[in-house]
Amino acid sequence: MRSAQGLFFSVYTMVEVKEFPVHEEYKKGTATSDDVAKLRSWLKTQPHLPEEFITDLDIALAYHSCNKSMEVTKQGLDLNFSLRTLFTAYFKDRKFDRTMERTFENTLFVPLPHQTQDGNVVLYSQVLNSDPNEFNVENNIRALLMCIDLWQYETGSWSGLEVVLNFKGYGIGHMPKIDIRNVQQILHYLQEAIPLKLKKLHLVNAPSFFDRLLSIMRPFINNEILNIVEVYSDGFKNIVKNIPLEVFPKDVGGHYKTVKELNDEVIKKLHSSSSFFEAENKKRVVESLRPGKPKNYSNMFGGVEGSFKKLDID
Repeated sequence: MRSAQGLFFSVYTMVEVKEFPVHEEYKKGTATSDDVAKLRSWLKTQPHLPEEFITDLDIALAYHSCNKSMEVTKQGLDLNFSLRTLFTAYFKDRKFDRTMERTFENTLFVPLPHQTQDGNVVLYSQVLNSDPNEFNVENNIRALLMCIDLWQYETGSWSGLEVVLNFKGYGIGHMPKIDIRNVQQILHYLQEAIPLKLKKLHLVNAPSFFDRLLSIMRPFINNEILNIVEVYSDGFKNIVKNIPLEVFPKDVGGHYKTVKELNDEVIKKLHSSSSFFEAENKKRVVESLRPGKPKNYSNMFGGVEGSFKKLDID
């Protein structure tokens, strides 16, 4: 594992977070100033997109995530900002308010301090309060995406992202809280629109009913995502084949900080992010100005409702 010191949570002060310099992104080779200029020119021809608020770093991140394809990047930029407008539960009026603070108090989302041998960064998550009454899937997704967006803003592009989800503490009582609409929305965003390369999903302490849950989710998951899912039913015993145990929190057998220390640091970081989210909230689509047919939930997804309340779990 390569050290990722300096990434996101290495320094914790109440100083406002700063954007990763785009010229440093050019040095990485993920994009050039000419690439960004060409895409900027295209954005100016799209009256529905928030070109004046889209930064050069936003463009460079999208270009990198789309494997440096101009046409795919154009589609990706349009879809990303369209879904940020459409998925109001995750993206509307984002700020670190009491609702979000409570969400982070109940669930940990934190970057780990080292990159993998492939240069991927790792995000770790686990439940801190296992009471199903405190579980809100929309707020958890909102929190996750806030964390990822802020992390990229400060550190720039990554070779890839690996996510480790520790399911310890989740039980059957959480299932009725998971509705199909949210499953469809977050999977579509992760698969089609997020401006990064998702390389692995490590699912640790997968519950006995996980296979049943996966079968329900399968219609919304493409093969590329299925191929990057690694399931571990025996805790962290076998994940060490991919990620060394020492980079995880002490509470789960690692050598890193405690879960409480990490969560306190995450909350402090988000308290200093108000300017970032104020600016990000302006990056939304005006559908009435879109050339051609406007995008809405019905014409993109159809009518998908329901939850897992009736799921028969052995």
